[in-house]
Amino acid sequence: MLAWALVGNVIPLYPLYALLFAHAGLSQAAISGLFVIWSVSGIACQVPTGALADRFSRRGALALAGVGQALAYTTWIVAPAYSGFAAGFLLWGVSGTLMTGSLEALAYDGLATAGAARLYPKLRGRLTAIELLAQIPAAGAATALYVLGGFTLVGWVSVGMCAASAVVALSLPEARLEAPRGAADGEPGLSFLATMRAGLGEVWASPGVRRAVVVLAALAGLDAIEEYFGLLARGWGVPTAAIPLALLGIPLAGAAGAWWAGRASRQRWSGAWPLALGALLLGAAGVVHAAAGLAGVAAFYFLYRLVLVVADARLQEVIEGPARATVTSVAGMADEVSVIAVFAAWALGGVVLVAAVILAVSALLRRRR
Repeated sequence: MLAWALVGNVIPLYPLYALLFAHAGLSQAAISGLFVIWSVSGIACQVPTGALADRFSRRGALALAGVGQALAYTTWIVAPAYSGFAAGFLLWGVSGTLMTGSLEALAYDGLATAGAARLYPKLRGRLTAIELLAQIPAAGAATALYVLGGFTLVGWVSVGMCAASAVVALSLPEARLEAPRGAADGEPGLSFLATMRAGLGEVWASPGVRRAVVVLAALAGLDAIEEYFGLLARGWGVPTAAIPLALLGIPLAGAAGAWWAGRASRQRWSGAWPLALGALLLGAAGVVHAAAGLAGVAAFYFLYRLVLVVADARLQEVIEGPARATVTSVAGMADEVSVIAVFAAWALGGVVLVAAVILAVSALLRRRR
């Protein structure tokens, strides 16, 4: 699973695709519009794809996610205009929903069947850290590939890495905590619709699950700010070719926060004050409006990733039914509300207004405690 997290995130296009859109002549408002298309496709598909993963194969869902992402980047390369970018985001949005819930369910049930569910926060933190650390080789590759062949070469190499992640996903072991009951004769589990009802029903009927879903959804959507890191660096005076390397401190800080989350999850704290502190640091970086402000962005990302991993672990702890991926996908669907709030805040007021949105989420955590 750690190998899949590495291969699936060494994507050279990640630090450059917002710049690809700007290079094609799109305004910041148009770029935010693309991100909204991405979010809407996620809202529409999250729960059905989570139920598909629970009903059939979580490992297979991860493999299909890699294929869909490869097709999305292919569309961007072949049709580098607004319509092509929009189609690519639709594909990426659907493939992203195949991943949401499937990864968490695969990891948690695998540990639970071995009697080691308590280790999930540690594993989730390690996976998140590797996903973020993968941005380091991705950034180096992006810089070299951009110099050699521009956005086109960067894009095709990224397509190849997504395809490789699909192959690695097929090799992952898959275990189920328990066999779902209520299947028709000759079928090994609940039907697709019954699986979806089971997941939605657990969210509706269990106050603990519902609270955990709301908290995770509010937090997870804030990661949408990552889409603007490249634009922030460019706006603060960093040359385009140097942006991937200039941004390396941010994923390093996020990886450190995620890595530490396994220990932090033992403390029953809400995460409100670390998130509020991170929001203030992010807002201060926006006011400074210089390359040095990237240090404040990195500090925010450390605190944010720590809080996010802890929130994810607490949701997995309270899920009791067989539709774990479906329940987690409900949080993934709901997090698009905060995603859209981040996109709208960026379009209206840039990073300072985004920091205000994050501060509002920290207030929600205080109330939910």
